[in-house]
Amino acid sequence: MLLFNPKKYQDRNYPDERSKEIMLKTIEWFEGKGMKKMKADYHANEFTYDFAEFVKKEKIFETLFLPKGYGDKDQYYSTYRMFEFSEITGFYGSAYWYMYHVSTLGLDPVFLGDNEDYKHKAAEKLKENPLCAFGLSEKDHGADIYSSSMRLHPQKDGTYLAKGTKYYIGNGNEASIITVFAKMADTDEYVFFVVDSKHEKYECIQNVIQAQNYVAEFELHDYPITEDDILSRGPKAWDDMLNTINICKFNIGSGAIGIVTHSFYEALNHAAHRNLYGKNVTEFAHVKRLFLDSYCRLAAMKLFGLRATDYMRCASENDKRYLLFNPIMKMKVSIQGEVVHEMLWDIIAAKGFEKDNYFSEAMTDLRGFPKLEGTRHVNMALIVKLIASYMFNPGEFPEIPKMNGSENDEYLFNQGKTRGYAKIQFHDFRKTYATKNLPNIEIFKEQIKAYEEFLMVSGMELKDQMMNDFDYLLCVGEIFTLVAYGQLIIESAAIESLDDDVLDRIFDFMVRDFSKFGLELNEKPLSTEAQQAACLKMIKRPAVDNEKFERVLQNHVYSLIDTYEMNP
Repeated sequence: MLLFNPKKYQDRNYPDERSKEIMLKTIEWFEGKGMKKMKADYHANEFTYDFAEFVKKEKIFETLFLPKGYGDKDQYYSTYRMFEFSEITGFYGSAYWYMYHVSTLGLDPVFLGDNEDYKHKAAEKLKENPLCAFGLSEKDHGADIYSSSMRLHPQKDGTYLAKGTKYYIGNGNEASIITVFAKMADTDEYVFFVVDSKHEKYECIQNVIQAQNYVAEFELHDYPITEDDILSRGPKAWDDMLNTINICKFNIGSGAIGIVTHSFYEALNHAAHRNLYGKNVTEFAHVKRLFLDSYCRLAAMKLFGLRATDYMRCASENDKRYLLFNPIMKMKVSIQGEVVHEMLWDIIAAKGFEKDNYFSEAMTDLRGFPKLEGTRHVNMALIVKLIASYMFNPGEFPEIPKMNGSENDEYLFNQGKTRGYAKIQFHDFRKTYATKNLPNIEIFKEQIKAYEEFLMVSGMELKDQMMNDFDYLLCVGEIFTLVAYGQLIIESAAIESLDDDVLDRIFDFMVRDFSKFGLELNEKPLSTEAQQAACLKMIKRPAVDNEKFERVLQNHVYSLIDTYEMNP
């Protein structure tokens, strides 16, 4: 099965028993807790202490988070395992996912940093308290990470005192490892250091949101820091901060996949057993369309995520393709999650508000995912820098297989300087598209050619257009993102042996989305006549095949009815 189903999860292949054990025990813990207790904790805004205790007991974060050379002798860091665990925790609730996500955010600056002694110390601290936090954001500066007001003040005895506040810091109430991004008070250079939430000079002021997860505002009151607590300085600290986000924002896409998958099962089961006007809801034409579209979009999210995981794992100094696929995973996949959820909500309507189901919390929490670790605008600004390289300057790379083995993802903790981003090369996407000639993929290829024409007639003027109008940049970037999104979906479909009928239906919505953005770009005031002409060529109608529609609906969507319901 492509979609995660806890009832069938034991059938998945893993490189070692420990990996399988973690996933199965986590599923067992959630199913043992049951929906009723999970929802009671959610409505009571009960912090996920029970999950933290489970993670500690089973040593889960020790296994998932630590790279080779730390912890157990057979330890390795695997983005594939992180993807799986992120999807599972998202499936059961965003508060559990968030505890996991911000813990890995908080720990990664340690293993990206220069302080070898603290790396081993951190591995030990995880045994006592697995929760970590990432002290980056500040209330007054928001996304402006250049303007940190947290300061580290040198003292005459060679130690330091940390002063300042941080805002919107997950796990800031309980974490024993909080990596804090700041500036040196005397030189203004960047610095990363570590604090503990239980220290007397640490004040947890409040939870800045009304929710089950704890998103802290904290203040350091002359918190004593020694060289042993400093992880990195200067440009290295800046790079470590960005590289931490590079690693961890990948979790947002996989978490969203988990959330939407659970809601999909709930919506499907509800509709299948509801009779209106003398017929089952699943027999209505508009419901069939919404369910098929929802399934295809969700399948595309999963296919892209699995393949993007391979590019995270194969990364090296000579292969940085992950730096495109990663922000797409964060932004595109999480936004697609919202799109799918809205379709499902249109089907189940008022049922989605009911307090005892999973859907009601998902419809609120999922909306936050695209806003985490850089907004849509921030991530798209990164993505569009790679248009020229991806579209017109391909490089040569070896074929990358499915990477779900026990290799250590070495490069992620040695990413180095965050420069030369726009020069990253990619393999020729046209070769991937040439492997399939399904009707809707053929139409999609024509749309890509029209987009190439748009880029060619735009020339250097396009850069100025995007700089002067962020909405224009978003639209140009959305179309580019579709090209890369489709490429990895085709690659993943081959690896996962996806039915061609499903793949063609995926590209049905891809054609429609391409057309939508092409029309939007055509209507932009900044678009020239030459650009408008190219945009109109992007507007295409998907291939109509009613028999294929019904086959996919019955064999892949409605076949999932009653295959999963969470234990009460």
